[in-house]
Amino acid sequence: MSTAPGYRPSRPLRHDGASHDVHGATLSEVPADPTWTPAGLQPRVVVARRRLIMATLVLGTLAALTAGLSVLLGHGGWSVLDYVLLATFLLSTPWTVIGFWNAVIGFAILHGSRDPMAAVAPFLSRAHPDDPITAKVALALCIRNEDPDAVFARLSVMRRALDATPWGERFVAVVLSDSSKCEIIAAEEAAAHRLAASARHSGSVRYRRRTDNAGFKAGNIREFVDHAGDEFTFMITLDADSLMSADAMLELVRVMQATPRLGILQSLVVGRPAESGFARIFQFGMRHGMRSYTTGSAWWHADCGPYWGHNAAIRIDAFREHCKLPVLPGRPPLGGPVLSHDQIEAAMMRRAGYEVRVLAREGGSFEENPPALPDFLKRDLRWCQGNMQYFKLLGMPGLLPVSRLQVLLAILMYMGAAGWVAFILASAVKVLEPATTEPFPVAFGISFFVVIFVMSLTPKIAGLADILVRRQERARYGGGARLVAGGLIELVASTLMAPAVALADAIFMIGLAFGRRVGWDGQKRDGYRLSWAHAFKGLWPQVVFGLAVAGLLGAVMPGVLPWAAPMLAGLIGAPAFAVATASPAFGRWLAARGLCAIPEEFTPDATLVAAEAAEAGERLEERLAA
Repeated sequence: MSTAPGYRPSRPLRHDGASHDVHGATLSEVPADPTWTPAGLQPRVVVARRRLIMATLVLGTLAALTAGLSVLLGHGGWSVLDYVLLATFLLSTPWTVIGFWNAVIGFAILHGSRDPMAAVAPFLSRAHPDDPITAKVALALCIRNEDPDAVFARLSVMRRALDATPWGERFVAVVLSDSSKCEIIAAEEAAAHRLAASARHSGSVRYRRRTDNAGFKAGNIREFVDHAGDEFTFMITLDADSLMSADAMLELVRVMQATPRLGILQSLVVGRPAESGFARIFQFGMRHGMRSYTTGSAWWHADCGPYWGHNAAIRIDAFREHCKLPVLPGRPPLGGPVLSHDQIEAAMMRRAGYEVRVLAREGGSFEENPPALPDFLKRDLRWCQGNMQYFKLLGMPGLLPVSRLQVLLAILMYMGAAGWVAFILASAVKVLEPATTEPFPVAFGISFFVVIFVMSLTPKIAGLADILVRRQERARYGGGARLVAGGLIELVASTLMAPAVALADAIFMIGLAFGRRVGWDGQKRDGYRLSWAHAFKGLWPQVVFGLAVAGLLGAVMPGVLPWAAPMLAGLIGAPAFAVATASPAFGRWLAARGLCAIPEEFTPDATLVAAEAAEAGERLEERLAA
């Protein structure tokens, strides 16, 4: 094979009717091959076979687990509570089973395939690093009552990074504000003016503020694409905490240019290094757990991939024409504008004949995570409210089966939490039933419990194993010992946190029926010291619920308490967990020892270093001005 300068490997045969001579920027008159996915990336038969395999694995596993639980519940005969337990188990288990198989398949691809990316990201072969950027791209940054200094510091880093490439003039940073607080609005306008004045290209920074918050974030984006979208071919959607390298943004755009029937391309977003202990632990678990999980899900999602609402490239004309969200019938919180817009927009894009794909590979796409458990719950409840609105969207006409399944799974993600709480309640009440003389299958019961527990941890285990078996990856995380220690800390923390989050979701869903709601507003992103009063104010229901269950079990069946200890500790100790993990001192203690650290802490990333310097500079200017 020639290695002469400028040599470019031949591009693969196309099946989407597009021509190579314009880097796939326009469709030719040749019709797409109907036996391939719309963008011509994979044969439909291959995708169908993968989905059949996944369905067989998931349904087979669910059937086996249901049979196992039936053996335990049928001990001594069936009662009404036994049927309740079985129903709640079936409600709460699908997410666990799907996560298990996503992780297993993803790990197998990462370590059993010669080219894992070819299996899950075939679109990468369409674009080359030296392809020119011919499209005009909007960096659509949505904000509402956020810290303007931090937001514009990150945007300035992205703006300068793009200007350092030959393609900076093809990108326009468009700040789409829905802020309502006067002091924040004034600061936004001043920061936008400074950034525009310092930009290399005239008109490459723009600021627009709506006077209302109609339609929440989705309405903000919709207003932009309807009134200003004609100027742009693509937009890269950004949240207030988004940060992307120039290489990451250019790669998304090059793939979109080369694949005219690709409607949305989602990058794999990872957390930035954090000062808060809570954020460090959470994003450490997400970082290694997402690798195998996302690879596995991308394998069978294929052309019906996810959209997470930010750090993604979107084809504007297709989005404007096909992804306008309906206003749901009824009154808020379950009626009115759609709060969780992203999954529905992805389903609508795919319905229109455009593929939606995820790039299941880390690379220059960052976000920030909540600094404390109360902030995490606030965000989670907002997502819960939005996902519960999906009940009214399940019957949308024309959705592909996989897209409809994804909408259903988004509902089950939170219904499963309610199912888990109901399962615990029913189990606690069941101990009051008269005991039978028939010997209980203790060994089988313990084995069943262990199987479910291990399955729930498999995405984390697979992620850790993926790193541990590769020397270079171990080094990126500070070595195997640090990685394993961080993994154990994260395992304990996530085990304690899960029941508190599940109960919060369950209580909130009950409140939805009575009009309780949350809205879209600014979020806390910097670490802070959480007071005990603040922790108890939001987490007292967990304490009361945990004490009630512990008291009942202790009085009637004390032998069960050791098995219930992790759950009870997470509930009763929720305020203490929140205060301890939010403590800046705890975060510093973890950081000093390299625990729950991500690769960028050992090998600084240029984009992150520039962002930290810019954020520090903005804070200094603010203090001097004050």
